[in-house]
Amino acid sequence: METRKLQKVGGSTYAVSLPKEWATEHHLEAGMPIHLYPHTDGSLVVRSARDGEALGSTTISLPTADAGAVERALRAAYAVGYESVTLEPPDSTTFDAEERRVVRRFVQTMVGLSVTEESAERLTVETFLDASEVSIRQSVVQLQFVACAMHRTAVEAISGAGADRLAERDDEVDRLFAMLTRHFTRSLADFEEIDHLDVRRSTLFEYYLVAQQLERVADHAVRIGALADRIDPDEDVLAELTALASAARDVVETATSGVLELAPRRAHEALDQRDTVVDDVRALDRALFESAPPGGYALSRIVALLRRTAECGGNVATVALRSGVRPDA
Repeated sequence: METRKLQKVGGSTYAVSLPKEWATEHHLEAGMPIHLYPHTDGSLVVRSARDGEALGSTTISLPTADAGAVERALRAAYAVGYESVTLEPPDSTTFDAEERRVVRRFVQTMVGLSVTEESAERLTVETFLDASEVSIRQSVVQLQFVACAMHRTAVEAISGAGADRLAERDDEVDRLFAMLTRHFTRSLADFEEIDHLDVRRSTLFEYYLVAQQLERVADHAVRIGALADRIDPDEDVLAELTALASAARDVVETATSGVLELAPRRAHEALDQRDTVVDDVRALDRALFESAPPGGYALSRIVALLRRTAECGGNVATVALRSGVRPDA
C-alpha cells in the first residue's frame, strides 16, 4: 500500500498522482481516460477499463448440443452474472425441440430471466433483474424461513403427516440461492453491483456464506422426507426425533438472527445449542444401535441428518461471530 498526498487543483478540484508502474502495466498514457467509481463504503476504485463491461454478454459454443450441456452452460453463466448469454451448437449440428424446452424450463426456475432468441442455431437468454430492487437481507430471511419450514414438514412426515410440496419448496430454495450466488459473484467483477444492492462487500460475503448453509438445511430436509416412509418408530423414539429436529432448527434460526442482527451473543447461544444437539444425537444413535429396531438403518440416517442440520447452524454462528467483531460492524 502506498500513501500519497491529496493536492488541490484550482478552486474546486482535488488531485492525486497515480503510480507510474501501475499506469505502465495497464498501458495508460497521459490524456487517456480512466474510470473512477466512488462507493458508499467510502472507497474510490480507479480502473483502466470500464466496470461491468465484461459481464454484459457472452457467447458460449457448446461441445455437444444435448440437453445436459445446455443446462450446465446456462447455470454457470447465470452464476457468473452475465446479462445476456447466447448458446451455439457445435458445427454441423442444431438445437432440437428438447434443448429448447430445457432453456424454457431453466428460465422458469431462475429469477429475472427471459428467452429472447430461440432457433435451431442460437439460443439467447437475457436477465432483466434490477439489482437495486433486490434486498439481499430479505432474501436470506426468506431462505431461512423456507428451509426451516421444509425441515419441519419432513420431520412431521415421519409420523405419517405427509411431505406435500417438499420438492416444490426445495425449488424455491434453489432459486433464491442461485440469485444470491449470482449477485455475490457479479460483485467481484462489477464494483457497482455493491452500490446497486446497497450492502457492504463484507456483509454480502457473509450473507452468501449463510445462504450456502441454509441451502444445505433444505437438502437435509429433502433427504429426511425421502426416508420418512421407510421407518415406523415407536412413540418414544418419535418423540426424541421430533425434539432433536426442533432443537436443530433452533440452532439454525438463532445463528441466522445473529448474522442479520449483528448479535454475537446469539452466535454463542447457537454454538452452545449445537453442542447439546450433537451430544443428544450421539446418545440416540447409540441407543438405536443397541436396540436394533426395524428400519434401523433409515432411522440412523435421519439422526445423522439432524446432526448435520445443527452443524449447519453452527457454521452460520461462526459467521455471526466474525461479523460481530468486524471493525465496520
